[in-house]
This record gives sequence, structure tokens and C-alpha cells, in this order.
Amino acid sequence: MNDSPRLFSILRQGPYLIASIHTALDDSQLVRFQRDLVERIGSDRARGVVIDVAALDVLDSFGSRTLRDIAEMARLRGAATVVVGIQPDVAFAMVELGMDAGGVVTALDLEEGLAELDQDVAAPPAPRT
Repeated sequence: MNDSPRLFSILRQGPYLIASIHTALDDSQLVRFQRDLVERIGSDRARGVVIDVAALDVLDSFGSRTLRDIAEMARLRGAATVVVGIQPDVAFAMVELGMDAGGVVTALDLEEGLAELDQDVAAPPAPRT
């Protein structure tokens, strides 16, 4: 068990979880974040998740892949995911390096992320092809 302090927080807001990353995380901390968040989705029966990455000034390929994996795990557990707060320099670097968010929904900030979840949760699920 990892007893180091958490560099992220996971809060419940109604049917949603808001997960904020407070500082750059190394790979083991990202894995811990992923595990803790996916567990909380089930224990809180969350319908949606907002992941706030506004504090990050770098997002490497492992971090980007981890966010995509979290979104897929959340979907399998019945929750929609929105990533918010990607800094302009981070977005620019991701495009320049050919990284993408995959199918992860993104929004400018927490307010827009919650609005996106409200739309996703209220709408019937689209058939997957």
C-alpha cells in the first residue's frame, strides 16, 4: 500500500465525481489516481466524472493514455467522463507530438464539463458500432 500523500483529490458532486490533479504525477502516482478513481466510481455509483488537469503544464504519452484508459474504464462502469482544463501549451504540444485524446470528451473548464455531463447523462446512450 502506498502511504505517500495524494497529489489529487476526488470529490462527489451529486451524481458526479470531480477529480482534480494538483501537480504533475509520476507514472506510479497516475496508476494510483486511476485505481482510486475507478474504485470511487463504483462505490459512489457515479454517473459521470470530470477530470480537472488545469494544474498540469505537461502531459506525456503515458498520462494521455492513462486518461483515455480511465475514460474507458468509467464507461464500462456506467459513467461518462469529461477532461477539463487542458492548458493551451499542453494542447499545442499534444498536437505537435501527434498525441490525441482518443474518444475522451474535453471541455474548457469545470462549468462546461459539468454541463457536458448533464447532457450526456440525460441523453439516451448512442448505439456503439
